[in-house]
Amino acid sequence: MSVKTFENKYWKEKKQDIVFRHKVALNMIDHGEILDIGSGDGLFMKMLREKGLIPKGIDISEEGIKKCKEKDLNVSLCDFSSEKLPFSENEFDYVVILDVLEHLYSPEYLLKEAKRVSKKNIIISVPNFNSLPARIQMFLGKVPENNTKNKGHIYWFNLKVLKKMLKDNGLEIMDIKMNTFWGMNFLTKISPSVFALSFVIKLEK
Repeated sequence: MSVKTFENKYWKEKKQDIVFRHKVALNMIDHGEILDIGSGDGLFMKMLREKGLIPKGIDISEEGIKKCKEKDLNVSLCDFSSEKLPFSENEFDYVVILDVLEHLYSPEYLLKEAKRVSKKNIIISVPNFNSLPARIQMFLGKVPENNTKNKGHIYWFNLKVLKKMLKDNGLEIMDIKMNTFWGMNFLTKISPSVFALSFVIKLEK
């Protein structure tokens, strides 16, 4: 199954709820025109608009685009897994990529394109595939939740892998927030690849 086929099936059946990555990313943005890559059903774009910002969105899925347009959002179709983004260099104040990179065979390509169309800032989020709950599930002989086929995850990240990819693409980490579990905030700072469930990172090019 191709990425596009998976995403069309997903957005035909599912909808987003506001979770950690949406709240944190929204707090990292304070002005301007925003590009939401992988806009899905438009939830985050709607949050941006309600904050008084100017969002544009692109998605690989026709089903996602349809749901965005029902909310009167400015979206366009683009297979960003391999196509050049249909925007000029330095066009957006922020480029946002929330839980998208792990769905791609070549996330580096999208990072380069995001860097090209951003004036300065990029915000990304990815799940941590090496978290303690995932390790416990493996120990019990189960497939970790983030690795199951219904998630559509292709590229598996932990903080070390992510930091190397960002450095290799000339992106500097300005802020990082981590979602955790069972009140493990202190331990998350010590060992994020074990105790973080996901990472939301503000970058500068």
